[in-house]
Amino acid sequence: MLLLSGRCCIYTWIPSRGSLRGSEGLYMVNGPPSFTESTAFQRDSGKNCKAVAFSKDGSLFAWCNGEKVNIVNVTNAQLLRSFDLPKAVCLEFSPKNNILATWQAYTAAKDGTAGVPNLQLHDVKTGKCLKSFIQKKMQNWCPCWADDESICARNVNNEVHFFENNNFATIANKLHLQKVNDFVLSPGAQPTKVAVYVPGSKGAPSFVRLYQYPNFGGPQSALANKSFFKADKVTMLWNKKATAVLVIASTEVDKTGASYYGEQTLHYIATNGESAVVQLPKNGPIYDVVWNPNSVEFCAVYGFMPAKATIFNLKCDPVFDFGTGPRNAAYYSPHGHILVLAGFGNLRGQMEVWDVKNYKLISKPVASDSTYFAWCPDGEHIVTATCAPRLRVSNGYKIWHYTGSLLHNYEVPPNEEMWQVSWQPFLDGVFPAKAVKYQAVPSELPSAEPKPAQAYRPPALRNKPVTSSKLHEDEPPQNMKPQSGSGDKPLSKTALKNQRKHEAKKAAKQEAKAEANQESTQSSASQNAPRSAVPTFTSGDPEVDKKIKNLKKKLKAIEQLKEQAAAGKQLEKNQLEKIQKETALLQELEDLELGL
Repeated sequence: MLLLSGRCCIYTWIPSRGSLRGSEGLYMVNGPPSFTESTAFQRDSGKNCKAVAFSKDGSLFAWCNGEKVNIVNVTNAQLLRSFDLPKAVCLEFSPKNNILATWQAYTAAKDGTAGVPNLQLHDVKTGKCLKSFIQKKMQNWCPCWADDESICARNVNNEVHFFENNNFATIANKLHLQKVNDFVLSPGAQPTKVAVYVPGSKGAPSFVRLYQYPNFGGPQSALANKSFFKADKVTMLWNKKATAVLVIASTEVDKTGASYYGEQTLHYIATNGESAVVQLPKNGPIYDVVWNPNSVEFCAVYGFMPAKATIFNLKCDPVFDFGTGPRNAAYYSPHGHILVLAGFGNLRGQMEVWDVKNYKLISKPVASDSTYFAWCPDGEHIVTATCAPRLRVSNGYKIWHYTGSLLHNYEVPPNEEMWQVSWQPFLDGVFPAKAVKYQAVPSELPSAEPKPAQAYRPPALRNKPVTSSKLHEDEPPQNMKPQSGSGDKPLSKTALKNQRKHEAKKAAKQEAKAEANQESTQSSASQNAPRSAVPTFTSGDPEVDKKIKNLKKKLKAIEQLKEQAAAGKQLEKNQLEKIQKETALLQELEDLELGL
């Protein structure tokens, strides 16, 4: 049933403080609406649960409790396999559940020779170890499989080794490029494509190339190629249909000094050979980029805070701009019809839930101190959690409906920690997409909206009227699509910049025209003034008259500064120095007018 389909796997640990009683261990919780502990899975109360993993279809579950690695059938909790691997810290199932990959920290032998292989591939059905590898680094430890398991690949010494049909006795193919740093296999059906990243060296640029397996015969065989400078590392993201890759290129240091995040650029590469740099209208870091599951658009969150969020199409043109806000992450629902923009980490946990078909805001819940976010596979529920070691206080998790209702809230007892929360996954198509709701669903829990914090006011200003002031102007959401019936295309970054310049020039001209009209009015008024008005002083010497004019101009500026200071404006140091010179300027003016 839909309401009981999702399960949360939580494992907790009590720090060693003398007593280990009361540890909650590893257990499963039924999804909405019951939120009760699952009786099918027997709780593992061990205090040393290091790793957990669901299979891709959610039918199998594996965990290491510090003694063994166990595999169970999630439906009936039947123990299928148990491996004597007490030090395993990483687990991963192959897409078809045929293989369980395990990794433990690599240790070299005492005599300096190579240590024991620490990456093992186990046959789930027979329990046999098919292959062992030495994998020293935890980063990218797991081999990558195609969705049908016809291909398995891993990066070894600047080469990508390919195995076919889970036959690890022989290497079926190799992709050799100088200093291959990373690769990603495409999702979906055959033919499998490979995105490869090679960092630049000796003045040569970095590049990402797309290949179709097994055609690796040089640069000419590549489906697409994109080279770029300023890349210490990259993140490559395939869309679901395997037609394009987004590449986030990052540098560790921003040489311009504009940001301590380094520099990031976003590139688009399609399998048909097209490539482009995605133009982001606001400067600053790129916090997150995510594909819509429909594979025809993607969302980027970028720019100095408050960050912008924009949806782009496959031409890299902006489709919808969500304006600015406190956000650093984006999450599409499994069906792609809802988008959540959130600000976690050092932000308050504010979320914006959007209907991306109609670009309409649904709700704005707040999950303070959250370190984890995930959509339930049903596309209706969300889990947010505060986990250790990111935060060691106020651990717990919350289940939300996307309309903003808080359905369940669990807080870890004092002196305990929660390490991980995860939904049980399901294959695509198990849960059909439903119409988007805007009315909040009923909930027995009160609203979780925190009270707005009052801004600090100094004692001298507390009894005075509040003056609103902002460090920045918030930008509202904006539909970037051309209106129906018009052939206008969305404006590019350059076009937007030129448009702003044109508007600024137009405003400046209007302001100058208004000032000219004001001056002409004042001059006509002075001409119509009585003849008894005091005439302009002239000494007869043009040089002296020029000095007198400049002195009067300076004195007028000083009067304006004194008026600003009287109004409460804080003046700069150089402005205060000008006011101090007023007496000397007056004396000089008097001397000139008297002809001394």
